[in-house]
This record gives sequence, C-alpha cells and structure tokens, in this order.
Amino acid sequence: MQKQLIIGIILTMATSATGADNARTMTLKECMEYAVANSTKVKVQQTNVDDARLSRRDAILSAFTPTVSASTSAGYSFGRSVDPQTNTYFNTTSFSNNYSLGAGIDLFNGFSAVNNVRVSKMSLLITQSEQKQTEAEICLAVMEAYYNVLYYSRLCQLFEEQVKTAKTSLDKMRRQEELGQKSRADVVQLEADLADREYDLANTRQYYDEQLMTLSDLMLFPMDEQLVVDTVVPEPAISLQSEDDIVQYALNNNPSVKIAEMNSEKARLALSTARWQLLPRLSASVGWGSGYYSYQGVPAESFGSQIRNHGGENVGLSLSIPIYNRLQSHSEISRRKNLYVRASAELEQRNRETESAVRKAFNECEAAMTAYLQAQKKTAIQQEAYQLNLKKMEQGLISGLEYQAAVNNYLKAKSDNMNSLFKYLIRQSVVKYYSGIEYVNQ
Repeated sequence: MQKQLIIGIILTMATSATGADNARTMTLKECMEYAVANSTKVKVQQTNVDDARLSRRDAILSAFTPTVSASTSAGYSFGRSVDPQTNTYFNTTSFSNNYSLGAGIDLFNGFSAVNNVRVSKMSLLITQSEQKQTEAEICLAVMEAYYNVLYYSRLCQLFEEQVKTAKTSLDKMRRQEELGQKSRADVVQLEADLADREYDLANTRQYYDEQLMTLSDLMLFPMDEQLVVDTVVPEPAISLQSEDDIVQYALNNNPSVKIAEMNSEKARLALSTARWQLLPRLSASVGWGSGYYSYQGVPAESFGSQIRNHGGENVGLSLSIPIYNRLQSHSEISRRKNLYVRASAELEQRNRETESAVRKAFNECEAAMTAYLQAQKKTAIQQEAYQLNLKKMEQGLISGLEYQAAVNNYLKAKSDNMNSLFKYLIRQSVVKYYSGIEYVNQ
C-alpha cells in the first residue's frame, strides 16, 4: 500500500497563467534522472570512462598485434657519388627512389604488455565505479532537497489552515466582544495569535522558496521554466534487512570499496611489471625494401624491373639484456612496492569506513523509524486535544492563552511528524542503497 500525495510545487511563490503553460511535472525518480543526465560532474566522469576505454583498446593492440610501418624516399645526387650497381665512384647526376615495408613485435618483454592489458581493464572499471559513485551522491542530494521542498510545502499548507482558522476565531471573538460576551483583552490575544501564524507562514514560504532554488540548482533545471513536482511518497517500511547482510553486501559491492580494491590490484600489477623488467627483452622483425635508380646520360631499366630486381627481404631477432642502468629499475621496484603497500592500507581503511558507515546508517534508520512511529502517536493525541480546545474556545470555556498553547502543541506535533517521516525515508533509502538498490530505482 502506498500513500499518494499529489502536491504541486512551483518554483515561484505566485503562479501565473503564462508560466503554467511551460510547467513540467516530474516525480522524484524523474528529478534524479534529470539531475544525473545534466550534471557536469557526471559528464566529466563519462569522458574519463571514454579515455579508459581508449587506453584499454591501445593496451590490447600493443600486446597482441605487431607494429607495421612503410616508408619511401626520393632524391637527386649531384657530383661525385657511388654507383649502387658497381660500387664505384663516378661523377654524374643521379636520381634514386627507395621503398621499404617493415613489421615488428615483442615476443617477450617481461609480461609488461599483458599486465598493461590488466591494468587498463582495472582503470576502466575504476572510472565506471567512480561515475556510479558520483551519480549516487547527486541522487542523494536531490532526494534530500526534494523532501525538504515537500516538507516546507506541507508546512505552508498547515500554517495556511491555521491562519484561516485564526481569522475565523478572531471574527467570532469580535462579534462576542460587540455583544459584551468577551473582553477587549481576549480579542487582542487572538489578534496576536493571528499575527504569529501569519509570521510563521511568511517564514515558511521563504524556506520553501530557498529549497526550491536548491533543488533547481542541483538538477540544473532551466531558469525560464517552472518545475512542478508530482510526488508519490511511499509508505515507510517498518521492517529492515539484516544489518550483517547489508554490511557484507556493501563490503563486496559498494563502489567506494570496489575502487579501493581495484587500485590495490593495479598497484600489484605495476609491482609485478617492474620486477619483470629485470629480465631480457626479445623482439622479432621482418622487412622488405627496394629502389629505383637512374643516371644522367645512361639508359635506365624500367621502374617495375628495378623494383623487382633490387627488392630484398630481412628477418631479425633482437635480444636486449639489461645489465646496469644506474639502479633505476631497482628504484622503480621500490616505488611500486611502496605504492602497493599504500593501496593495500587504503583498501583496509576503506573497508573499515564502509562497515562503519553502513552500521551508522542502519542505526540512524532504526532511530528514525522509532521517532516516526512515536511522532504519529503524538500527532494523533495533539490533534484530538486541539479539536477539543477549539470547541472550548468557540464556547468561551478556555482563555486565549490556553487555546494558543494547544495550537502550538498541535503545530509542533504535526511539524515533528512530517520531519520524522521524511528523515526516515532518507535514512531508509541510504540503507537500501548499501544493500544494492540504486537511489534512482527505489
């Protein structure tokens, strides 16, 4: 069962017929989706994800495909030069046109290429997790602002009702004064009560407008459009999932923990790569080359014939053995080892912080649930007391001070009830998020 509350929330205090034409009705889910889609922070994270995808593609191609290159050159030689056919010197003007094609690949480079593929995969997963974390932070901020808007909207309605009731009671009191049934002091007391209610209403409307602006800013909503929020407030769940189950799920799946885990794995792979760089490096290459030559005053063979006749192929293996590079490799290993130790410590700290955050959120949710249930009981009692005192006031059985005290108690109970409701909904959403349900899907 859900309690549906349809409340029109307008970004300006006074609605107009012209502005209503441009109004857009949005639910809480739509507000969060709109905020995520238009957030500059998310756009920056998306570019980081795209860069990580490119880096992963480059790492895969570097590890499993050869490098291929082609070159050509053309030039004239004047004066003394070497005849490529007879290998003798002669004085004449010559033209040469050379072509070459080559390919090379690393057969063994200390598993650096394979580790780079793994590191690039970790980097992609990290950027994706960071994007999810950013989206969750935006959704939570939008949710808090959204419920604040709804809270002050309800409070405005409550104070409007109280202003209307105070005006009605004042009119009756003035008539009773004219009939001699009430004194001027009683009338003044109700006038003061009406002024208090109007003052509270004005302040609440100001807070309401501030929260609307906060929500609009978080969503990056167009300033020339009106935002109408059509809300559906779910009935708060009274029972919660097991605390230990939520903690375990968060430690295994929460984006902040996953980021720390992958950073630790990246550091381990970097350390492994640095150690393997002490081994020899083996690479292979193949190539083909040919050229065309012509000399001034000497008949030359055709271009095709020379390219065929001068063509040559080559195949080679290259072995590079590191012997001494001023201990740079050993220093790099030490730095990578320190990075791995630091990343492992950060992972341990992140696990601790996440467990603490989940248990704190669970306890706060239970406390908010208890406060909400007590606020409901308190509101029911104060509402009944207010109705009784209102009748007594109309019948002249109580003084204005007693009636004002009853009204204040009723207003505080209603305000506490609404505040505890939205606070509990937010705390409940945080717990659901740690249990694996995204804010936007709640």
